[in-house]
Amino acid sequence: MIHFPHADALCALAQPYDPDSVPAGLFDRAMAQISLFHCHHTPGYEHWLNANGLAAEDLEHLTDWSRLPPIYANYFKQRLLLSPTGENALELTSSGTSGQKSRMRYDERSMAAAQGMVARIFEHYGWSTPDSPCNYLLFSHEPEKVNHVGTAHTDQFLRSFAPANRVFHALRRTGKGHEFDVFGAIRALQEFAEEGLPVRIFGFPALLCHALERMRETATPDLKLAPDSLVFLGGGWKKQAAQEIPRHEVYEHITRQLGIEPHRCRDGYGAVEHAVPYIECAHHRFHVPVYSKAFVRHPSDFSVQPFGATGLLSFVSPYISSSPAHAVVMSDLATLHPANCECGLNTQWFELHGRAGTSASRSCAMAAAEMIKEN
Repeated sequence: MIHFPHADALCALAQPYDPDSVPAGLFDRAMAQISLFHCHHTPGYEHWLNANGLAAEDLEHLTDWSRLPPIYANYFKQRLLLSPTGENALELTSSGTSGQKSRMRYDERSMAAAQGMVARIFEHYGWSTPDSPCNYLLFSHEPEKVNHVGTAHTDQFLRSFAPANRVFHALRRTGKGHEFDVFGAIRALQEFAEEGLPVRIFGFPALLCHALERMRETATPDLKLAPDSLVFLGGGWKKQAAQEIPRHEVYEHITRQLGIEPHRCRDGYGAVEHAVPYIECAHHRFHVPVYSKAFVRHPSDFSVQPFGATGLLSFVSPYISSSPAHAVVMSDLATLHPANCECGLNTQWFELHGRAGTSASRSCAMAAAEMIKEN
Protein backbone atom coordinates (compact mmCIF):
# COMPACT_ATOMS: atom_id res chain seq x y z
CA MET A 1 0.00 0.00 0.00
CA ILE A 2 1.25 3.48 -0.90
CA HIS A 3 1.36 5.95 1.99
CA PHE A 4 0.98 9.74 1.85
CA PRO A 5 1.95 10.91 5.36
CA HIS A 6 2.14 14.64 4.58
CA ALA A 7 -1.08 14.73 2.55
CA ASP A 8 -2.92 12.65 5.15
CA ALA A 9 -1.65 14.87 7.97
CA LEU A 10 -2.92 18.00 6.20
CA CYS A 11 -6.33 16.50 5.49
CA ALA A 12 -6.63 15.38 9.13
CA LEU A 13 -6.10 18.83 10.67
CA ALA A 14 -8.78 19.41 13.31
CA GLN A 15 -9.29 23.16 12.75
CA PRO A 16 -10.61 23.65 9.20
CA TYR A 17 -10.44 27.46 9.24
CA ASP A 18 -7.34 28.17 11.35
CA PRO A 19 -4.27 28.74 9.16
CA ASP A 20 -2.14 29.20 12.29
CA SER A 21 -2.80 25.56 13.22
CA VAL A 22 -1.16 24.31 10.00
CA PRO A 23 2.46 23.25 10.64
CA ALA A 24 4.92 25.34 8.64
CA GLY A 25 5.51 23.93 5.17
CA LEU A 26 2.98 21.09 5.54
CA PHE A 27 0.78 22.20 2.62
CA ASP A 28 3.82 22.41 0.30
CA ARG A 29 5.10 18.99 1.38
CA ALA A 30 1.66 17.46 0.96
CA MET A 31 1.18 18.90 -2.52
CA ALA A 32 4.69 17.84 -3.57
CA GLN A 33 4.05 14.33 -2.28
CA ILE A 34 0.78 13.81 -4.16
CA SER A 35 2.09 15.53 -7.31
CA LEU A 36 5.21 13.33 -7.39
CA PHE A 37 3.04 10.25 -6.95
CA HIS A 38 0.95 11.17 -9.99
CA CYS A 39 4.09 12.12 -11.90
CA HIS A 40 5.62 8.68 -11.32
CA HIS A 41 2.50 6.48 -11.42
CA THR A 42 -0.38 8.13 -13.32
CA PRO A 43 -0.09 7.63 -17.10
CA GLY A 44 0.43 10.88 -18.97
CA TYR A 45 0.72 13.15 -15.94
CA GLU A 46 4.45 13.80 -16.17
CA HIS A 47 4.02 14.69 -19.84
CA TRP A 48 1.25 17.13 -18.87
CA LEU A 49 3.56 18.65 -16.28
CA ASN A 50 6.45 18.98 -18.74
CA ALA A 51 4.21 20.49 -21.41
CA ASN A 52 3.38 23.25 -18.93
CA GLY A 53 6.95 24.11 -18.03
CA LEU A 54 7.51 21.97 -14.92
CA ALA A 55 9.68 18.95 -14.29
CA ALA A 56 9.33 16.34 -11.57
CA GLU A 57 12.38 17.72 -9.74
CA ASP A 58 10.68 21.13 -9.50
CA LEU A 59 7.85 19.79 -7.35
CA GLU A 60 9.77 19.35 -4.10
CA HIS A 61 10.72 23.04 -4.06
CA LEU A 62 7.46 24.53 -5.34
CA THR A 63 5.64 26.93 -3.04
CA ASP A 64 3.43 28.74 -5.56
CA TRP A 65 0.94 25.99 -6.37
CA SER A 66 -0.89 28.14 -8.89
CA ARG A 67 2.01 27.11 -11.17
CA LEU A 68 0.85 23.50 -11.10
CA PRO A 69 -1.08 23.05 -14.35
CA PRO A 70 -4.75 22.40 -13.56
CA ILE A 71 -6.96 19.97 -15.41
CA TYR A 72 -10.22 21.45 -16.65
CA ALA A 73 -13.08 19.78 -14.78
CA ASN A 74 -15.07 19.27 -17.98
CA TYR A 75 -12.23 17.08 -19.28
CA PHE A 76 -13.37 14.42 -16.82
CA LYS A 77 -16.54 14.19 -18.92
CA GLN A 78 -14.41 12.95 -21.79
CA ARG A 79 -11.89 10.68 -20.12
CA LEU A 80 -11.60 8.62 -16.96
CA LEU A 81 -8.21 9.66 -15.56
CA LEU A 82 -6.83 7.15 -13.09
CA SER A 83 -3.78 6.42 -11.02
CA PRO A 84 -3.10 2.78 -10.05
CA THR A 85 -5.04 3.26 -6.78
CA GLY A 86 -8.14 4.19 -8.77
CA GLU A 87 -8.34 1.02 -10.85
CA ASN A 88 -10.96 -0.76 -8.72
CA ALA A 89 -12.11 2.19 -6.62
CA LEU A 90 -15.60 3.58 -6.03
CA GLU A 91 -16.88 5.33 -9.15
CA LEU A 92 -19.09 8.42 -8.86
CA THR A 93 -20.67 10.45 -11.64
CA SER A 94 -21.91 14.01 -11.94
CA SER A 95 -25.14 14.58 -13.87
CA GLY A 96 -28.47 12.92 -13.26
CA THR A 97 -30.54 11.83 -16.25
CA SER A 98 -28.84 12.64 -19.52
CA GLY A 99 -25.96 14.51 -21.08
CA GLN A 100 -22.25 14.02 -20.51
CA LYS A 101 -21.23 12.85 -17.06
CA SER A 102 -17.96 13.34 -15.26
CA ARG A 103 -16.69 9.98 -14.04
CA MET A 104 -14.41 9.96 -11.03
CA ARG A 105 -12.90 7.17 -8.97
CA TYR A 106 -12.26 7.56 -5.26
CA ASP A 107 -9.99 5.07 -3.52
CA GLU A 108 -10.56 4.51 0.20
CA ARG A 109 -7.90 7.01 1.20
CA SER A 110 -9.25 9.81 -1.00
CA MET A 111 -12.85 9.24 0.09
CA ALA A 112 -11.84 9.14 3.76
CA ALA A 113 -9.93 12.41 3.33
CA ALA A 114 -12.90 14.15 1.68
CA GLN A 115 -15.42 12.87 4.23
CA GLY A 116 -13.09 13.74 7.10
CA MET A 117 -12.98 17.36 5.93
CA VAL A 118 -16.79 17.50 5.92
CA ALA A 119 -16.91 15.96 9.39
CA ARG A 120 -14.54 18.54 10.85
CA ILE A 121 -16.47 21.42 9.25
CA PHE A 122 -19.76 20.06 10.61
CA GLU A 123 -18.14 19.78 14.04
CA HIS A 124 -16.81 23.34 13.72
CA TYR A 125 -20.34 24.67 13.19
CA GLY A 126 -21.94 22.43 15.83
CA TRP A 127 -23.91 20.39 13.30
CA SER A 128 -22.66 17.00 14.52
CA THR A 129 -25.40 15.98 16.97
CA PRO A 130 -25.28 12.19 17.46
CA ASP A 131 -27.74 12.35 20.39
CA SER A 132 -30.39 14.41 18.60
CA PRO A 133 -32.66 12.47 16.19
CA CYS A 134 -33.81 14.40 13.11
CA ASN A 135 -36.32 14.11 10.34
CA TYR A 136 -34.72 14.45 6.91
CA LEU A 137 -36.13 15.98 3.75
CA LEU A 138 -33.68 15.25 0.96
CA PHE A 139 -34.09 17.09 -2.33
CA SER A 140 -32.02 14.39 -3.99
CA HIS A 141 -32.42 10.98 -5.56
CA GLU A 142 -34.24 8.19 -3.74
CA PRO A 143 -31.64 5.40 -3.44
CA GLU A 144 -31.46 2.60 -5.94
CA LYS A 145 -29.54 -0.65 -5.61
CA VAL A 146 -26.84 0.85 -7.80
CA ASN A 147 -26.58 4.62 -7.64
CA HIS A 148 -23.30 6.25 -8.64
CA VAL A 149 -24.56 9.85 -8.62
CA GLY A 150 -22.20 11.85 -6.43
CA THR A 151 -24.90 13.99 -4.79
CA ALA A 152 -26.85 10.94 -3.65
CA HIS A 153 -23.68 9.53 -2.11
CA THR A 154 -23.02 12.85 -0.37
CA ASP A 155 -26.53 13.16 1.10
CA GLN A 156 -26.35 9.63 2.47
CA PHE A 157 -23.07 10.53 4.19
CA LEU A 158 -24.47 13.81 5.59
CA ARG A 159 -27.13 11.85 7.43
CA SER A 160 -24.41 10.30 9.60
CA PHE A 161 -24.06 13.48 11.71
CA ALA A 162 -27.51 13.16 13.31
CA PRO A 163 -29.58 9.97 13.66
CA ALA A 164 -32.56 9.71 11.33
CA ASN A 165 -36.07 9.41 12.68
CA ARG A 166 -37.70 9.56 9.23
CA VAL A 167 -36.32 10.27 5.75
CA PHE A 168 -38.20 11.54 2.69
CA HIS A 169 -36.54 11.73 -0.73
CA ALA A 170 -38.15 14.30 -3.02
CA LEU A 171 -36.76 12.73 -6.21
CA ARG A 172 -38.74 9.48 -6.23
CA ARG A 173 -37.93 6.33 -8.16
CA THR A 174 -40.28 5.69 -11.06
CA GLY A 175 -38.77 2.51 -12.46
CA LYS A 176 -37.47 4.54 -15.39
CA GLY A 177 -35.49 7.07 -13.42
CA HIS A 178 -36.56 9.69 -10.88
CA GLU A 179 -39.38 12.24 -10.71
CA PHE A 180 -39.80 15.23 -8.41
CA ASP A 181 -42.65 14.69 -5.91
CA VAL A 182 -43.39 18.28 -4.89
CA PHE A 183 -46.60 17.54 -3.00
CA GLY A 184 -44.97 14.66 -1.18
CA ALA A 185 -42.20 17.05 -0.07
CA ILE A 186 -44.77 19.58 1.21
CA ARG A 187 -46.68 16.85 3.04
CA ALA A 188 -43.44 15.65 4.65
CA LEU A 189 -42.71 19.20 5.87
CA GLN A 190 -46.18 19.46 7.40
CA GLU A 191 -45.81 16.12 9.17
CA PHE A 192 -42.34 17.02 10.40
CA ALA A 193 -43.63 20.32 11.81
CA GLU A 194 -46.30 18.43 13.78
CA GLU A 195 -43.77 15.94 15.16
CA GLY A 196 -41.55 18.72 16.51
CA LEU A 197 -38.17 17.05 15.94
CA PRO A 198 -35.36 19.03 14.27
CA VAL A 199 -35.54 18.82 10.48
CA ARG A 200 -32.53 18.68 8.19
CA ILE A 201 -33.16 19.69 4.58
CA PHE A 202 -30.42 18.79 2.12
CA GLY A 203 -30.12 18.92 -1.67
CA PHE A 204 -30.77 21.04 -4.73
CA PRO A 205 -31.95 24.63 -4.05
CA ALA A 206 -34.05 24.74 -7.21
CA LEU A 207 -36.22 21.89 -5.95
CA LEU A 208 -36.65 23.36 -2.47
CA CYS A 209 -37.59 26.72 -3.99
CA HIS A 210 -40.15 25.07 -6.23
CA ALA A 211 -41.71 23.37 -3.19
CA LEU A 212 -41.88 26.70 -1.34
CA GLU A 213 -43.37 28.38 -4.42
CA ARG A 214 -46.02 25.68 -4.69
CA MET A 215 -46.86 26.20 -0.99
CA ARG A 216 -47.44 29.89 -1.68
CA GLU A 217 -49.51 29.21 -4.81
CA THR A 218 -51.77 26.77 -2.97
CA ALA A 219 -52.06 29.01 0.11
CA THR A 220 -50.47 26.34 2.28
CA PRO A 221 -50.05 27.80 5.79
CA ASP A 222 -46.54 28.72 6.88
CA LEU A 223 -44.84 26.17 9.13
CA LYS A 224 -42.71 26.49 12.25
CA LEU A 225 -40.03 23.82 12.23
CA ALA A 226 -37.89 23.17 15.30
CA PRO A 227 -35.40 26.03 15.90
CA ASP A 228 -32.36 23.74 15.65
CA SER A 229 -33.39 22.58 12.18
CA LEU A 230 -30.81 22.95 9.41
CA VAL A 231 -31.00 23.70 5.69
CA PHE A 232 -27.85 22.70 3.81
CA LEU A 233 -28.12 23.15 0.05
CA GLY A 234 -25.79 22.31 -2.79
CA GLY A 235 -25.84 22.53 -6.57
CA GLY A 236 -27.03 25.05 -9.12
CA TRP A 237 -30.29 26.02 -10.75
CA LYS A 238 -31.98 25.64 -14.11
CA LYS A 239 -30.28 26.18 -17.43
CA GLN A 240 -31.57 29.75 -17.70
CA ALA A 241 -29.59 31.91 -15.27
CA ALA A 242 -32.45 34.42 -15.16
CA GLN A 243 -34.57 31.90 -13.25
CA GLU A 244 -32.13 31.66 -10.36
CA ILE A 245 -33.30 33.29 -7.15
CA PRO A 246 -30.63 35.18 -5.15
CA ARG A 247 -29.58 33.21 -2.11
CA HIS A 248 -30.67 35.88 0.37
CA GLU A 249 -34.19 35.70 -1.08
CA VAL A 250 -34.14 31.91 -0.82
CA TYR A 251 -33.23 32.19 2.87
CA GLU A 252 -35.97 34.81 3.40
CA HIS A 253 -38.55 32.40 1.95
CA ILE A 254 -37.24 29.57 4.15
CA THR A 255 -37.42 31.72 7.28
CA ARG A 256 -40.91 33.02 6.50
CA GLN A 257 -42.44 29.72 5.35
CA LEU A 258 -40.56 27.15 7.45
CA GLY A 259 -39.43 29.17 10.46
CA ILE A 260 -35.71 28.37 10.07
CA GLU A 261 -33.47 31.36 10.81
CA PRO A 262 -31.00 32.50 8.12
CA HIS A 263 -27.91 31.49 10.12
CA ARG A 264 -29.24 27.90 10.05
CA CYS A 265 -29.48 28.06 6.23
CA ARG A 266 -26.24 27.35 4.40
CA ASP A 267 -25.11 26.58 0.88
CA GLY A 268 -22.23 24.31 -0.02
CA TYR A 269 -20.03 24.32 -3.10
CA GLY A 270 -18.40 21.16 -4.38
CA ALA A 271 -18.26 18.84 -7.35
CA VAL A 272 -17.60 15.21 -8.10
CA GLU A 273 -14.38 16.38 -9.77
CA HIS A 274 -13.28 18.22 -6.60
CA ALA A 275 -14.66 16.89 -3.32
CA VAL A 276 -13.19 19.44 -0.91
CA PRO A 277 -16.17 21.11 0.87
CA TYR A 278 -16.65 24.87 0.61
CA ILE A 279 -19.44 25.82 2.99
CA GLU A 280 -21.02 29.16 3.73
CA CYS A 281 -20.27 30.86 7.03
CA ALA A 282 -23.00 32.61 9.04
CA HIS A 283 -22.53 35.60 6.70
CA HIS A 284 -23.11 33.31 3.70
CA ARG A 285 -19.62 33.43 2.22
CA PHE A 286 -17.81 30.38 0.86
CA HIS A 287 -14.64 30.03 2.93
CA VAL A 288 -11.59 28.08 1.74
CA PRO A 289 -10.55 25.54 4.39
CA VAL A 290 -6.90 24.87 5.21
CA TYR A 291 -7.07 21.64 3.18
CA SER A 292 -6.92 23.49 -0.14
CA LYS A 293 -5.97 26.72 -1.87
CA ALA A 294 -8.19 28.61 -4.29
CA PHE A 295 -7.31 30.79 -7.28
CA VAL A 296 -9.28 32.69 -9.89
CA ARG A 297 -8.00 32.28 -13.45
CA HIS A 298 -8.58 34.34 -16.57
CA PRO A 299 -10.81 32.34 -18.95
CA SER A 300 -8.58 32.91 -21.98
CA ASP A 301 -5.15 31.91 -20.67
CA PHE A 302 -5.75 30.56 -17.12
CA SER A 303 -3.50 33.29 -15.68
CA VAL A 304 -4.08 33.90 -11.96
CA GLN A 305 -6.14 37.00 -11.24
CA PRO A 306 -5.91 39.30 -8.20
CA PHE A 307 -8.43 39.55 -5.37
CA GLY A 308 -11.65 41.14 -6.58
CA ALA A 309 -11.32 40.07 -10.21
CA THR A 310 -13.76 37.65 -11.79
CA GLY A 311 -12.58 34.48 -13.51
CA LEU A 312 -12.72 30.69 -13.46
CA LEU A 313 -12.54 29.12 -10.02
CA SER A 314 -9.50 26.88 -9.54
CA PHE A 315 -8.35 24.70 -6.64
CA VAL A 316 -5.35 22.68 -5.50
CA SER A 317 -5.56 20.09 -2.74
CA PRO A 318 -3.54 16.93 -1.99
CA TYR A 319 -6.56 14.92 -0.84
CA ILE A 320 -6.96 12.74 -3.96
CA SER A 321 -4.60 9.95 -4.99
CA SER A 322 -6.89 7.92 -7.28
CA SER A 323 -7.00 10.59 -10.02
CA PRO A 324 -4.76 13.53 -10.98
CA ALA A 325 -7.48 15.94 -9.84
CA HIS A 326 -5.30 17.57 -7.20
CA ALA A 327 -5.20 20.72 -9.38
CA VAL A 328 -8.42 21.56 -11.21
CA VAL A 329 -10.14 24.53 -12.81
CA MET A 330 -13.93 24.57 -12.69
CA SER A 331 -16.47 25.94 -15.16
CA ASP A 332 -17.81 28.37 -12.55
CA LEU A 333 -17.07 32.08 -12.54
CA ALA A 334 -16.09 33.47 -9.15
CA THR A 335 -14.33 36.29 -7.30
CA LEU A 336 -11.80 35.54 -4.57
CA HIS A 337 -11.48 37.76 -1.49
CA PRO A 338 -8.87 37.99 1.28
CA ALA A 339 -9.52 36.83 4.83
CA ASN A 340 -11.63 39.81 5.84
CA CYS A 341 -15.06 38.30 6.55
CA GLU A 342 -17.11 39.69 9.43
CA CYS A 343 -17.76 36.13 10.65
CA GLY A 344 -14.22 36.07 12.06
CA LEU A 345 -12.87 33.10 10.08
CA ASN A 346 -9.28 33.79 9.05
CA THR A 347 -9.36 32.23 5.59
CA GLN A 348 -10.01 33.52 2.09
CA TRP A 349 -13.53 33.32 0.70
CA PHE A 350 -15.15 33.47 -2.71
CA GLU A 351 -18.43 34.49 -4.26
CA LEU A 352 -19.95 32.63 -7.20
CA HIS A 353 -21.29 34.29 -10.36
CA GLY A 354 -22.62 31.27 -12.26
CA ARG A 355 -21.30 29.00 -14.96
CA ALA A 356 -19.06 30.34 -17.69
CA GLY A 357 -20.15 30.15 -21.32
CA THR A 358 -23.50 29.30 -22.87
CA SER A 359 -22.86 25.74 -24.05
CA ALA A 360 -25.19 22.86 -23.31
CA SER A 361 -22.88 21.53 -20.58
CA ARG A 362 -24.87 19.96 -17.81
CA SER A 363 -24.61 19.40 -14.10
CA CYS A 364 -26.45 17.36 -11.48
CA ALA A 365 -28.56 20.37 -10.63
CA MET A 366 -29.57 20.96 -14.26
CA ALA A 367 -30.70 17.37 -14.59
CA ALA A 368 -32.59 17.54 -11.30
CA ALA A 369 -34.26 20.81 -12.25
CA GLU A 370 -35.66 19.20 -15.36
CA MET A 371 -37.56 16.80 -13.10
CA ILE A 372 -39.70 19.64 -11.76
CA LYS A 373 -43.19 18.90 -12.99
CA GLU A 374 -45.54 21.83 -13.40
CA ASN A 375 -48.60 19.59 -13.15
